[in-house]
Amino acid sequence: MGQLTSKRGGLDPGVVPNVHFSTSDEGPPRYSSHGIPPTIVVSDVELSASERRGSRAELRRSSVYSTLDLVPQLGHYTRTLHQQTGSRPSLEALRRAFQAKEAGIEVTTTDSGVSSLPDSGTEESKAPPKKAPARFGWFIGVMMRCMLNIWGVILFLRLTLITSQAGIVLTCVIILLSVMVTTITGLSISAIATNGRVISGGTYFMISRSLGPEIGAPIGMLFSFANALACALNTVGFSEVVRDLMREFDVVIVDDLNDVRIVGVITVTILLLISLAGMEWESKTQILFFIILLVSFANYLVGTIIPPTKEKQAQGIFGYNSEIFIANLKPDWRGPDGSFFRMFSIFFPAATGILSGVNICGDLKDPATAIPKGTLGAIFWTTVSYLAISITAASCVVRDASGNIGDVLTGNITGDCVGLGCNFGGNFTECIVSQSCHYGLANTTKTLGQLSGWYYLITAGVFAASLSSALGFLVSAPKIFQCLCKDKIYPYIGVFAKGYGKNNEPLRAYILCFIIAVAFILIGELNTIAALNSNLFMCSYSLINFSCFHASFTNSPGWRPEFHYYSKWIALFGAVVAVVLMFLFTWWAALFTISVLILLCLYINYNKPKVNWGSSVQAGSYNMALSASVALSGVEDHVKNFRPQCLVLTGPPNQRPALVDFVDSFTKHASLMICGDIIMDQDRQTRPKDATDRLVKWMNKRKVRSFYSPFTADSLRVGARHLLQASGLGKLKPNTLVLGFKSNWRDSSPESIDDYITTINDTFDSNYCLCILRMMEGLDTSDQFDFEVNQGFEPEESVEKEDQQSSEKEPSDNISDKGTSDQIKTVFQNDQGKKTIDVYWIADDGGLTLLVPYLLTRRKHWSRSKVRVFIVGDEQNMEESRNEMLALLKRFRLDFNEVTVMTDSKKRPKAKNLDRFVDSVAPFRLYDEPHEGVASSKISDKEFEAFRQKSETKVRLNEIIRRNSIYAGLVVVSLPVPHSDCTSALYMAWLDTLTYGLHCPVVLIRGNQEEVLTFYCQ
Repeated sequence: MGQLTSKRGGLDPGVVPNVHFSTSDEGPPRYSSHGIPPTIVVSDVELSASERRGSRAELRRSSVYSTLDLVPQLGHYTRTLHQQTGSRPSLEALRRAFQAKEAGIEVTTTDSGVSSLPDSGTEESKAPPKKAPARFGWFIGVMMRCMLNIWGVILFLRLTLITSQAGIVLTCVIILLSVMVTTITGLSISAIATNGRVISGGTYFMISRSLGPEIGAPIGMLFSFANALACALNTVGFSEVVRDLMREFDVVIVDDLNDVRIVGVITVTILLLISLAGMEWESKTQILFFIILLVSFANYLVGTIIPPTKEKQAQGIFGYNSEIFIANLKPDWRGPDGSFFRMFSIFFPAATGILSGVNICGDLKDPATAIPKGTLGAIFWTTVSYLAISITAASCVVRDASGNIGDVLTGNITGDCVGLGCNFGGNFTECIVSQSCHYGLANTTKTLGQLSGWYYLITAGVFAASLSSALGFLVSAPKIFQCLCKDKIYPYIGVFAKGYGKNNEPLRAYILCFIIAVAFILIGELNTIAALNSNLFMCSYSLINFSCFHASFTNSPGWRPEFHYYSKWIALFGAVVAVVLMFLFTWWAALFTISVLILLCLYINYNKPKVNWGSSVQAGSYNMALSASVALSGVEDHVKNFRPQCLVLTGPPNQRPALVDFVDSFTKHASLMICGDIIMDQDRQTRPKDATDRLVKWMNKRKVRSFYSPFTADSLRVGARHLLQASGLGKLKPNTLVLGFKSNWRDSSPESIDDYITTINDTFDSNYCLCILRMMEGLDTSDQFDFEVNQGFEPEESVEKEDQQSSEKEPSDNISDKGTSDQIKTVFQNDQGKKTIDVYWIADDGGLTLLVPYLLTRRKHWSRSKVRVFIVGDEQNMEESRNEMLALLKRFRLDFNEVTVMTDSKKRPKAKNLDRFVDSVAPFRLYDEPHEGVASSKISDKEFEAFRQKSETKVRLNEIIRRNSIYAGLVVVSLPVPHSDCTSALYMAWLDTLTYGLHCPVVLIRGNQEEVLTFYCQ
């Protein structure tokens, strides 16, 4: 970032540049310099009205440190839903600003720091302003909507029946228990909604951004469906009331069921047209419904204080009376549904609807303020209304009445009068005894209408309650589903993400919701669906409360809600209560809901969508990992728990996939793996800033469980030494270094060979184990892509390879431009069948030479491979040596049953093979005695003769290996330890000779001479 650009007529050193920037959906912010005093203009189409008033056209000052270093301001932290629009200069631009000013050079920076964009502030200011979308405040947008959805048909048609069965006391308990759940959820909603800007998507957006897509996406799918079903349910409730009203006037269209279907389809179609007209029309309709409901409630309260007529007395209405109030305090359970939890399950849907304001949070002026204020206000006032209606109705109406006006005439009371009505001049004995009463608190759903001042105003209230709820759910479901579709978590639903108009209305999702609602309206029988629908809402409440608890419990620095009146433990209690109520209400619906939720979660866990929302699950994972790492630091090492924790010098991992796959084959799900990438100083400037992210994505796509650790150094040796010392954390620290074999050593400079061998010596000095992998075709795949080799690993290319590369090849960044799309398959990803793993355990290194092959056989690709162990011995004691080794392997419980004793390892090698070795070291020989000033890396004749026997031994072992392992899938050989007086070139020739001519991968392994295998149990 901070690219310097030369320009004629540079800036006057005494003039301070003027910096303009703007953020919008079209691109990143733009900086430009003009030689006038510093002024910064912020414009952001995503800001709310209140935010724009405080930022648009407002002067911003540079800090006292630099004219380019800006003071903190709102525009720096704004962003769109899916794109970060940063607006502050880069560190590099700030570091070079003073130099550029002195040199008269214009500093042009962008968010990416690569190229500059022209200043377009003037053009943007001339553009005609867009018509602002409709935005709602806390009352109309949240409180009124929540109250309309909470007040439903249950208030008018079921509350009095519940009061008659449960009594005033238990009815108040039911109401308060329901409100307890919704209040706790409301507090959790308020905390989540004020912890950052809520864009759109309501409940789905909150849960997904708090708990991540694994939980948020399934509940978003279920909750969208639940809202569509709730629309159908409320529409059917309205249709049934219309049908009953039609029956009073003897109007029949077809029959009872089809009349409900016809009225329901017509009603939901009208509601759809209102929704398609836009949020403004929908809001006006909801205001009308709200006014009707308020008038209906006023009509009811007025009716309770009007002295009852004889007709009302015949219906059991006697006005406020202490005797009626006391008699209705106790429960009077009747019929198969006469139980506390049954009444609770009938009432609880009347307490839902608190998420209506949250579901349209994208249409609110200030969601962070509106949601807590409106939601909690709606809960309070609806609770007051429920308690008031329940208590007033139970204070005025007896439980049983006949409706026959003759039963309340003067002189009708006899000595055998039964029921509370006898105390007020009503004799309802006949219907009470025969249980045929059709009036009274316990026998009719029309009690509120009969008790009110004008019956049909209550009917209008029923219409308003049911239609407002249906309309609210019809609006909520598409908006939630649209946000889910935009996140592209589930396939085949992206078509519903498109929005239209200034409010980005999800018209396609409206049509889908309409189709679902019509389908369930046509079914007609919705009792089963209603139980399922209640469970879906309860599941949402549980997850909202758990989201609040989890975000608080993880102590994430990002959890800073403006709303402080919540408790994480109360939120957890609310989550548990919601789950318990799911099973108490309808256990089979609870099981179905949870099963669908689990299936949707499993799909996301398998598919792993590429989203990062900073969820509390991520914070929790960090806390658990940190706690486990700290706890592990206090545990002493034990040989039984030893596992090879590997630092693999891969360079960019996608250039050496075979080396990555080999180590991953025995460390995956078992131990630590770190891919170390030593970056040369000269390559650091050209390395792209996203190189690390791209390489991590490459490993993730390859399903390699490894960390990636780039390190800048001026040589391989220095970088490797620092990685050996600094890699890892606590006990999660590498104990084994894995290298690729330096196949181009013959064409390399003596310094390059010295670096490689010194790295091996540094490994042993650090008490590390060592593995070196050699592939006959080589490890490096960089010639297959358009990038160059990391110079820290291959300092000099061979002449033949250089000739093959294009002379027009441009400098690269060591990373494939194709990113994660290039995945070369290696031999370690293939099924090895019944190929053998041949282990040449030449020297006892503590057992690592045996442990690595054993770990490989635990993998699927190597599970059928047989491990053969080869040891050195003499012919006289061959059988004894073999038996001893078999006994040792049995005690190690490795299940290696084939041991071969090599009795001919001391024979002289064939002349042609020995000549090949001599020819390989010939370029590094110093045939005369070294003179002063001559490089000491050459092999003198004296040294060559001193190590002749060791050299011939390596050649002979190679002959034995090639003879025995011609069909092996992998060869593992004990690595000879380098001698301090042996030159690097000679030792490199030993390694080359030892592994020469094998068609399969060869691994040279050397432990740190400490036990990694034991046959003891402690």
